[in-house]
Amino acid sequence: MDLPELLDEAAARHDVTGAAVAVGHGDTLIEAATGVLNRDTGVEATPDSVFQIGSVAKVWTAALVMQLVDEGLVELDEPVRRYLPTFGVVDRTASETVTVRQLLLHTGGFDGDLFEDTGRGDDALDRYVAHLRDHATQVSPPGALYSYSNAGFAVLGALAAHLRGGTWESVLRERLIEPLGARHMALLAEEAILFRAAAGHVGGAVVRPWQLPRSLAPAGTTACAAPRELVRFGRLFLDDGADLLSAGAVAAMTSAQLTLPGAGVPGGGRRGLGFEIYDWDGAAVHGHDGDVIGQATVWRVVPGHRLVVAICSTGARSVAFFDEVLTTVVRELTGLTVPARPVPPAGPHEPGPARFAGRYGFPLGTYEITPTDDGLEVTATPRGPAAAAGESPSTRRYVALAGTTFISTEPSQGRFDTFTILDDGQYLYGGRLARRLTA
Repeated sequence: MDLPELLDEAAARHDVTGAAVAVGHGDTLIEAATGVLNRDTGVEATPDSVFQIGSVAKVWTAALVMQLVDEGLVELDEPVRRYLPTFGVVDRTASETVTVRQLLLHTGGFDGDLFEDTGRGDDALDRYVAHLRDHATQVSPPGALYSYSNAGFAVLGALAAHLRGGTWESVLRERLIEPLGARHMALLAEEAILFRAAAGHVGGAVVRPWQLPRSLAPAGTTACAAPRELVRFGRLFLDDGADLLSAGAVAAMTSAQLTLPGAGVPGGGRRGLGFEIYDWDGAAVHGHDGDVIGQATVWRVVPGHRLVVAICSTGARSVAFFDEVLTTVVRELTGLTVPARPVPPAGPHEPGPARFAGRYGFPLGTYEITPTDDGLEVTATPRGPAAAAGESPSTRRYVALAGTTFISTEPSQGRFDTFTILDDGQYLYGGRLARRLTA
């Protein structure tokens, strides 16, 4: 496999500014890079360049929590408040009952996208947890429904920091980064400047500011890594945790404990404790994706073939770029087929159910659903951080895919988007829950 050629051609085809990939296969590490890290400076991307890894950091946070479980300091089904007394949300009952496992599985039920900037100090995470007490309203009962939650993982990071007596950053370095021997990682901007650091790009322009708030660092707002370090971390899960996690912790993180609603995840739709779980031709696969403004990461671990793939890019919001690189690498090294993403079925299409009409909302946006003769028309209006990042309102048409799952008729960034209506119209689910606001 000519990895540099594959990366060069895929990046050119999908207008990617810069990218790097690392492939760990058995004991072999293959790396490649293409393009530039910053169009303003022209700095070339190299295999040791660091990229913002976004929500891939959630798995690192989950590993810190599972180390505490291994040591008997945390029990997964005990309330979070037992270990982090400052934790709370608006709903008093939820504050007292949300468990550690529920946060790891994104089923805490409270608003998960509150991007409050609480400053750059070491108290940023503590101040964020305090913010949740008066602002994190309940969307669904704890444990009832899955809804991807950045806030929940910020709380988990605060829990680990509190029990270890440090900051999330210091604990991550002491407990994972340094024992793994990962050298090309940065958790703060002043650390990233020591490396060839990628800048995010949107529409060909460098994104400013460069970094998201430190308050949600455990959820993925600040961590940077070269792809090789994600391979290093992935190999931890090929070796039963080595000396850093027990085999039981690895099993809990990498086995399916929750099935997601809907029909929009190819070969996936399940969650472990921190990991997304996939099935490729009967082979178990786990990993996570990361996405910050203008940068993205895809990371997959295939234990049966001792394969770890990490792809980082800047200026690539196109899913098609990642799909092409990942699919080719996996096929050539393992013979496995990465399942294709869903596409809209051929018509004719059924009319959209009238009972789903209405307005649905969550912290990052609202959705207005209008039934049509052949599906649903959905107008999405960004709000909060999404609006501040420059996202604009859009109206798209969706048709029935399976059950109450609908799929867009036109692709966006290389894929057809899906959403699912839950509880007979009470929620719109597209990874996150949007609660019905009006009929």
